[in-house]
Formats: sequence, structure tokens, C-alpha cells
Amino acid sequence: MSNIEAGTSGIKKDHSFGHLTKAPLSIIDFERVSSELAIIYPEILFTRFESIAILSLYKALLEADFDIRSKKTLFILSSTKGNIELLKKDKSFTDDLYLQNTARKIADIFGFVNPPLIICNACISGVLAIIAAKRTIEEGTYDNVVITGADIVSEFVVAGFESFRSMSEKPCKPFDIGRDGLSLGEGAASVVLTRNQGNNRICITNGSSANDANHISGPSRTGEGLYIATKNALDNNLNIDFISAHGTATPYNDDMESMAIQRLGMQDVPVNSFKGYFGHTLGAAGVIETIITKHSMLNSMIFKTCGLEKQGVVSPINTPYSLQLKELNRCLKLASGFGGCNAAIVLEKNGR
Repeated sequence: MSNIEAGTSGIKKDHSFGHLTKAPLSIIDFERVSSELAIIYPEILFTRFESIAILSLYKALLEADFDIRSKKTLFILSSTKGNIELLKKDKSFTDDLYLQNTARKIADIFGFVNPPLIICNACISGVLAIIAAKRTIEEGTYDNVVITGADIVSEFVVAGFESFRSMSEKPCKPFDIGRDGLSLGEGAASVVLTRNQGNNRICITNGSSANDANHISGPSRTGEGLYIATKNALDNNLNIDFISAHGTATPYNDDMESMAIQRLGMQDVPVNSFKGYFGHTLGAAGVIETIITKHSMLNSMIFKTCGLEKQGVVSPINTPYSLQLKELNRCLKLASGFGGCNAAIVLEKNGR
């Protein structure tokens, strides 16, 4: 958070995938992760994906004030690729390649008693996991839902995005006139949704998803799916203080988001993207960026979009060029992904 406040990016040249890409990446320090995990679980070996997911979840549960072994507690894993790098290592499918097995392994380590739920729907997975968690609590099935969103950068992922020619050879520049592609990042984040609000100051008050089925990878040219998802999430209340956009820095995605925002009449609401700081973290993005939005609300800060120098989207929107201090009571988090999928959630401070 301090680096984001200072406008410092973690995207840099990395030689791990030099034979595949010239693009800079945002890569986790796995020596640090491994050393921390070795203290907590000294006798268990984890993959890179499992390591970041488990360490994130462990730290989140240190603050939990409920019984994770209760039948009223659910664990959700949000990821697009999971242990996909095992394909190259083993040259064959293994049990750990399947997300359901990875989720069950993580759930067993922590003692969750219910079968875990997996949300794997392209890059809206994280936001969609939060929507699913909210709905299971509202319907009375669970009192608490723990969500972990995680993805790693692997040769599979890098080669896939390079095949689309969608990666920039410089750190990405969301909403900028000179943007030419995304930057890949890896990360993990865990968040707890609970029926018992207690001292929690931020609530997820609504959420919605929609699919415009525009194209297997290309976003809608009219913003239709995101417009529908956001309109349903807002439920006719356009009183929003800040929008955390998906903002991948590809030409079509950022244009699409600007069109959807303007169609909703929200072009004057401050909008930013966090992907210039740590890249596109795929299935983790929605969870990571929702947590940062929560910090923005608690600290009354709208962070600038890292890399943005001059706005260049088809429908002008309000993208601050510097850190702004502003009371944030009701905010919107957007997500979009391959296959025309889109999602939106509304976050509010308690007592409103």
C-alpha cells in the first residue's frame, strides 16, 4: 500500500521467461514466501501456486474471529490456472493439476469441513467469487465465507498472452493514449465475508455479472456486458464516489470500460486501474483490487493510475493523474474477461 501511495510500480524486466517474451513482468519473491512458509509448515512441500495461496490465507485467518471448522463456514478458491506449470515439469497430468484437488488440499490444511467452491471464470473470477460468497451468506447457507484468489506467471500463461500479441514491451499504461498492451503479474489475496459485521467498516452491498458473448477473447465494442452487470449492481443508485476499473491497458479493454462508464452517466466519477503497479494477476485480480479499494475507502485516498500520462480512451472519463484525498463512502469494483464475461460489486462503509 505504501508503494502504491508513492506511485511505485513492481513491474520490471524478468529473465525467467526471456525466451518467450521481451515484456516486463511483476514476479513474487518466492525465496521470501518459502522462508515464511517453512516456519509455519516445516514438513510440507508446496508448489509455487500453493505457496502464495496458503501464505495469504494463513495471514488472513489470523484475524478471523469465527470457527473455520464450522459447517457454516465456506472456503472459495478463485484462480484461472492454478498449478498449470506442473504440465511442463511432469509432462503429464497429475492430481495437483486439477483445481478441485488443489482447493481440497488447501481446505484440508486449514481444517475447513465443507467441500471448497472453485470459481474459475477468466479474469472476473475474483469479483465473481465475492458475489458468490455474498449470495450464499444472504440465502442463509453460510455465515462466513473465506475467499482466496491466486495465480502465478508461468510459461503457459506467458506463451498464451504472447500468442494474442497483447503484452506490452514496457510497463503497462492503463487508459493512456500510448497504451499498447498489458503486463502480467502474479499474486494472491484472501478476504473474509461474514454475516456478523462486528467492527468491520466495509460491506459488499450488491453485485452482478453479465456475459455479452461478444468474442472468445475480444471485449465488446459497445461495453454491453459490463454496462448490464454494473447497472444491475448499482440498482438505480448512481451515487458512487470512486470506480476501481479492470483497466488492463489493452486498447480494446480500456475503450470498452470507458464506453460502459459513460453509458451509465458516470463519466465524472473518479476512475483508476491498479494494474500499472503489479500487473494483471488474472484470477487473483478481483480479490487483490477489492482489498486495495477497501484500503482506499478507509484512508479516503484515490490512487493515481500508474503509467497514465495522457488519457486516450474513446469515451472520456475522470482518471486522476495524482493522489487525491476524498471521503469515499460508496465505491464500485469492475472486472471483465475472455468470453464476454463481466462483473461488478458495490462496496459501502457501514452505517450508510
